Amino acid sequence: MTNRFELLWPVWLGLLFAPASRGEIVLKQDGYHVFPGDNIQDALQLAAVNKTSKVVKVHAGEYSPSGKRQALIWFNRLHDGIRLEAAGPVTLSAANPKVTSPQTPGFPAIVNHVVYFGDGISSNTVLEGFRLSGANHFVTDKLTQRIEPDTTVAKNLFFYTDGGAIKIFGRSYPTIRNVEVMDNYASPCGAGVSVQHQGFNQESVLIENSVFLRNRAQVTGAAIDLLEGSAARIVNCLFVDNVSNTGIDVVAKRSGQQPFTNSGVVTIFQHSRAVVRNCTFTGNRNAVDDLGGESVFADSIFVDNNLGGGSPGTDRYELDLRAGAKVSGCVIRGAILDPRHRVSANDNVLDAPPPRFTPGFVPQAPQYKTAGYRPVSRGMSATGQQR
Repeated sequence: MTNRFELLWPVWLGLLFAPASRGEIVLKQDGYHVFPGDNIQDALQLAAVNKTSKVVKVHAGEYSPSGKRQALIWFNRLHDGIRLEAAGPVTLSAANPKVTSPQTPGFPAIVNHVVYFGDGISSNTVLEGFRLSGANHFVTDKLTQRIEPDTTVAKNLFFYTDGGAIKIFGRSYPTIRNVEVMDNYASPCGAGVSVQHQGFNQESVLIENSVFLRNRAQVTGAAIDLLEGSAARIVNCLFVDNVSNTGIDVVAKRSGQQPFTNSGVVTIFQHSRAVVRNCTFTGNRNAVDDLGGESVFADSIFVDNNLGGGSPGTDRYELDLRAGAKVSGCVIRGAILDPRHRVSANDNVLDAPPPRFTPGFVPQAPQYKTAGYRPVSRGMSATGQQR
């Protein structure tokens, strides 16, 4: 005879293994799991107060903001130590045309930043494996304390406007790995990543194994912008088809200062520094301009960054090192602005031949053997296309 336990066993199994309802965050042994329809920020809030489980895995799909605010997702001191990972192809977008209209400034974007990293974030906080897109100079200053509760670090216009895909502010040194930053626009600066350490640059942001493609800024640093007093390490990254100076320098117009008209797609401001290793810059409107003088460029490729667009009457260049820098092991094909004579032909390959890139931007010419970006297999190509 079948007993009551045997009759109820399939029911219990069904309850035990039933999928979570939409909007419910699932906690498993390997962390919190987020699926399309869930709110990623809810999972970050749960992980923030969990002393043992600090991993959040986001499953394949596109995630957009449900309403107008400053960021799709945000990390502040409360969220230090969280590891946010993409489990499959995941796009985080600033845009949601369903809740805005074409007449709204920034349409279809409805957040300032896709991801915000605020004061109090250490290198133990990791963002890995995402595509970040859709920023389009939407700007609001509402609910600032919601994403940045620390009021001791001064904020200015750039806090809100810069960093379409990623904004990093204050004492914030996250690890950003295997991301694709694509098709973002910001004004004035930093459509891809804006780092604003405000002088707290004793440590550095780490950006590695990442791709920056088709980002545009009205003024400086279309891909990465290091505002004054900031620091970053940029390792094994690819920069293609990014454009700065797409319009007038609105900041200079207000202040009466000399405008920026011919910036790189990576801009390093005064009292800032970058360590750029094994990166490739090609097909951009200029590569790097450095006003800091303390940066290191090693084993990287700067070739044919002669893309048109931007302010008319300006010549293209690979490196603009007006304040100097350390440059070694680099392969350069194009103009170098080097008034301090820091780029040595003995330490670098100058006037290099064509690199003969593969579709994944791996150079085939022997002069490039030890320099530049190499793709990391993640199920995506170097330019963000699914394999």
